[in-house]
Amino acid sequence: MKVDTGAATTSRRGFLSLVGISATAGLLAGCGDKAVEGGVTQKLDALAGVLPEQGALPAGIPQPDVISTRPVADGYTRFPSSLVDAISQQPGAGGKPVTAMTPAWGPAPPSGANNSYLTAINAKLGTPIEFSVQDGNTYAEKLGAVLGARDVPDLLCVPGWEVAKLARFSDAVQALFEDLTPFLSGAAVKGYPMLATLPTGAWRNACWNGRLMAVPNPTDNPFPFVLFYRKDLLKQPAPTSIEELYATGKAVTDERKGVWAFDNIFAMVQMFHKAPGSKDGWRLRSDGTPEFKYETPEFKQAAEFMAKLYADGLVHPDVVASRGADAKQLLQSGKILFKQDGMGMWQPMQAEQQNVTPGFEVAPVPLFAVGGGTPLAWGDDEPISYTFVKKGLGKERVEELLRLVNWCSAPFGTNEYNLREFGVEGKQHTRGPDGPVKTDLGFKEIQNQYFFVSGRSPVVQPTPQTPKYVPDMLAYANASVTNLEKDPWDGLKFEMPAKYKAGLVPSDDQINDILRGRRPLADLDAVIKEWRSNGGDEAREMLGKALADNGK
Repeated sequence: MKVDTGAATTSRRGFLSLVGISATAGLLAGCGDKAVEGGVTQKLDALAGVLPEQGALPAGIPQPDVISTRPVADGYTRFPSSLVDAISQQPGAGGKPVTAMTPAWGPAPPSGANNSYLTAINAKLGTPIEFSVQDGNTYAEKLGAVLGARDVPDLLCVPGWEVAKLARFSDAVQALFEDLTPFLSGAAVKGYPMLATLPTGAWRNACWNGRLMAVPNPTDNPFPFVLFYRKDLLKQPAPTSIEELYATGKAVTDERKGVWAFDNIFAMVQMFHKAPGSKDGWRLRSDGTPEFKYETPEFKQAAEFMAKLYADGLVHPDVVASRGADAKQLLQSGKILFKQDGMGMWQPMQAEQQNVTPGFEVAPVPLFAVGGGTPLAWGDDEPISYTFVKKGLGKERVEELLRLVNWCSAPFGTNEYNLREFGVEGKQHTRGPDGPVKTDLGFKEIQNQYFFVSGRSPVVQPTPQTPKYVPDMLAYANASVTNLEKDPWDGLKFEMPAKYKAGLVPSDDQINDILRGRRPLADLDAVIKEWRSNGGDEAREMLGKALADNGK
């Protein structure tokens, strides 16, 4: 489940904002600033002593139908005929409600007693969780505000794509959140058996400052971006080259009919040109020194191509004018035919829109490489999100919160998972011969609230409303994963220098202006030079030193 992005981003995988940086940057003045200013490197292989012991899935869960190549999750094409109970005792103590903040993309769901889905699950939990559901497109701003004010809820969801970019985040973690090492490391995790089923690699990424600080929500696929297209409207095979992509975009764009080819697809254009994506855009030169994507010929070629799409009027004018354009709605209404997004867009859009537009079908454009040859897929196996527990609540309350998170983390094939995903039969879903099907109420009330405080063991679940989704999605993912970019810094986790982080958004904004024709392409070299002086070279030095220090 991955959620635009390119030069300037407003959604999943990089909707970093200056508000988020500035609020967090001043969070803990004087608390480790010197170290974090220059960046921090954590060697993940050295964390074995604080990680939970691996546990088995509950008995009775069937084997998956599709076995994938990791880090792509296995998949199920049908629901089991019967579900198992994973948790015998009510996890909550029935006391004070738990506060939680989570993101959602789409209309905000009803809250509290106005949401029968929440009421049903809270009854099972024993202690209710009261959600503050925030707009996913502006979640970074809200996240920065609560961290900056040191006013965090009992459970806080922090998306993984934000963690890497928030300045001094390791300081914030140490000051504001509970150290979960005593509760979950080693055999202690047996008290929370659903959490014990999570992959070890996900737990490694949930460590900061050498301690286990969060519950990870592992990813089911490694890809931050997919280029989707309206298969039902295109009436021809998907493009297989950059030349075909341009020609197709030119052919389908008809301003008189209100139809354009693209939204901002710059991240995918970079990928097609094989610009680097590891650690958000780094690779090694032939001499072994790090270089950022801005400095590569592939990025410059990608920028020239994307600028041509804008200049030739192939991008929807709402997208050109504003980063806040609703590109999903443009795709759904047929106003654009190609949209870049995360894999998580696919199934929900298909399930909903096929009931609105007969024959509606979205599908991914298979990866290709400019000039031919082997494509490059960006991606990693880092968790979707992390659930942090507020510091200072006391041992009993922390244990209760972890029991709640443990319940929410029950895997596919259990009654707990089914309730979390689909709500109550007859209300949020109906049970058909192929499994549960969400009702209109289910779509309205369920917005991944409990998912974003869970750490479920990843699988790709069957979807009766979209029976082709699992085989089609896993066919794309397993074909693409063979081209996953090799990360020279695999096994190392970085808190990048504060100056570097602060310089990324201004640099991306300037590149965004160049792509849209507000500045000439010739200005790209000046922007890159400014980026280097605003932390780029400092980050390069850090990454190079990390490789040397760790014998890579």
